[in-house]
Amino acid sequence: MRKLIYGMNLSLDGYIAAPGDDIAWGVPSDELFQFWSDQLRATELSLYGRKLWQAMSSHWPTGDQRPDATPAEIKFARRWRDMPKAVFSSTIDTVDWNTRLVTGDAVAEITRLKAEDGGPMDIGGATLAAAAMRAGLIDEYVLATAPVLVGGGTPFFTALDNWVNLNLIETRTLPGGVILTRYETRR
Repeated sequence: MRKLIYGMNLSLDGYIAAPGDDIAWGVPSDELFQFWSDQLRATELSLYGRKLWQAMSSHWPTGDQRPDATPAEIKFARRWRDMPKAVFSSTIDTVDWNTRLVTGDAVAEITRLKAEDGGPMDIGGATLAAAAMRAGLIDEYVLATAPVLVGGGTPFFTALDNWVNLNLIETRTLPGGVILTRYETRR
């Protein structure tokens, strides 16, 4: 059975984007970028909601060709482009870059994918992750919490019907006051 990991950058008050999908409040650092790059390297399949897919696919397919790209960004762009991905959407028709489109029941498909043999999967996109969270499919949560309050926007966590008990498995302080925490779901 595969492990499903949900991780993103978020504000201290729990938002992955401020109103208007603004993510300019993030606290970038080489260490944080390297952490997410290492996470991607350890992932066998990435699951995306439409909005996050559109954001990622607007930048990373050619991110290694930008004149100001750092060696880490070049490596990440190539890794992202080559890695298998699934996009869950009923509003787009095509996807590229080693990606397949899933238009049916997201929870049923994620459940099926989790039951397969294979390496870890990551999930991104607030709506898609919320559906997986409510269905009890998330095995690990990774939070890179920035020291900023944005007051509203897109929350990292969704409303749940039941408690989810977690075990802390890692905590680390990164430059700029970003606190990285990893929790596994206690089953």
